[in-house]
Amino acid sequence: MDQARLKYLKEWQQRYVDQRKFSGSSVLIQRAGHEVLFNAVGLRNVQENLSFDRDTLVRIYSMSKPVTSVALMMLVERGLVHLDAPVSDFIPEFGRMTALIPSATSIDQTEPSYSPTLHQLLTHTSGLSYPFNPGVLGESMAKDDLVFKADQGKLVDLAADAASYPLAFQPGARWEYSIGIDIIGRVIEVISGRTLAKFFDEEIFTPLGMTETGFSVVNGAGNRFASLYTPLQGEAMALTAAQKGRESLRLIDSYDNSPFLAAEMMSGGGGLTGSIDDYVRFAEMLRCRGKHQDLQILAPQTVDFMMNNHLAGDIASMGPKSFAEQPMEGMGFGLGGSVVLDPRRTRCAGSVGDFGWGGMASTFFWVDQKLDLSVVFFTQLSPSSSYPARAELKALVHAAILD
Repeated sequence: MDQARLKYLKEWQQRYVDQRKFSGSSVLIQRAGHEVLFNAVGLRNVQENLSFDRDTLVRIYSMSKPVTSVALMMLVERGLVHLDAPVSDFIPEFGRMTALIPSATSIDQTEPSYSPTLHQLLTHTSGLSYPFNPGVLGESMAKDDLVFKADQGKLVDLAADAASYPLAFQPGARWEYSIGIDIIGRVIEVISGRTLAKFFDEEIFTPLGMTETGFSVVNGAGNRFASLYTPLQGEAMALTAAQKGRESLRLIDSYDNSPFLAAEMMSGGGGLTGSIDDYVRFAEMLRCRGKHQDLQILAPQTVDFMMNNHLAGDIASMGPKSFAEQPMEGMGFGLGGSVVLDPRRTRCAGSVGDFGWGGMASTFFWVDQKLDLSVVFFTQLSPSSSYPARAELKALVHAAILD
């Protein structure tokens, strides 16, 4: 990569800090397994003037989803489950489902449905939703505060509660960003007989050397854990009613009293915290088709399967009305992450087959097997839709690749 051109990326990071868009950020880029850039700017804690460093720990939120998807595919490889299995095989509460009728205006306007499959949960085509999505189901979930938060109770209980709501549509009919991969986390527990945290530690984090990643902030981290900020008034994840506030960096979760210090909920859809060096190990494992050093975490064909588009077309063609961490036009969806189908339609530089995803606190990663490229970006600003940082970052990275 052209080091002179990478200076534009560094200047971009600093500009976001100077303009009080991000309190701080870090980026780590590897090509062919070799580090070509690490850069950190700004603060992880504005109140105490603590710098955003390489060992800063952050909430990765929905960047947990690819990890959970890898975990389920490990069970698939062992012959313990198949992706067309209905989720009701593992969580009986999903056995008698209903779905909202088209154009429903109230939560009781439903018709009979069936239990979504594990594949539909992984690809966000299940009919489940999120409280921050528009529509009848999202509004009902928001009213009841059905969110897989770190301090929201036990996974087993909330997964069962989710089954009491109608689906937003018949499974497979549309794409809508959802709690589906949180439900997958509970399925992993049922199949493996282990908590999700224990499965992750034993099967993924320890083999990859991800010693600072988990649902709770690693013991002894202290003020290395970043604080979380928002430019919005009120709830930082209430996207349907989002309004910018006067303070662009309003503190909403301080490092020293965060629920992530001792998480009760093991949210496979959005609950992990960790370091940038840990996550690049995970990203590199995907880029290397499941291989890490002498270990094969997943078979190469399984990783290829995950990182291919599993939708009939792009996300936009499936009529989503929901929030998403990535563009919808020209973008497909694999298992736990997005897949670039046509860079022209995403209006962002990239390669066909790029695989990645982001988190609600504006974190982002992608891997590009054609360019032997892995990129991880950390910051802590919610929501991730606040600024076009991801498209800008991809443009900056690709501008420095001259081969």
